[in-house]
Amino acid sequence: MTNEEYTPSENEEEILNVLKEGQGSSQPWGRANPLFLREQTGLNKQQVNYALRQLIAAGWVTKVTEGLYEFVDDPRNGNT
Repeated sequence: MTNEEYTPSENEEEILNVLKEGQGSSQPWGRANPLFLREQTGLNKQQVNYALRQLIAAGWVTKVTEGLYEFVDDPRNGNT
């Protein structure tokens, strides 16, 4: 269940931006591992892991398997 009242931090916004990159294209999008997220955002390991935990708790991201995360929903302005 997505927490529609949740407000992502700046670091969480960066993670969401990477996960949503390519949305609307014919290419796969919405999945990433922590290393890729660190490379794309410049955040360190601790920052990425914390942001992912918060986004999972809010229901905006899910952990598919060890080391793979997937965008679920961004309830703001219908940005699914």
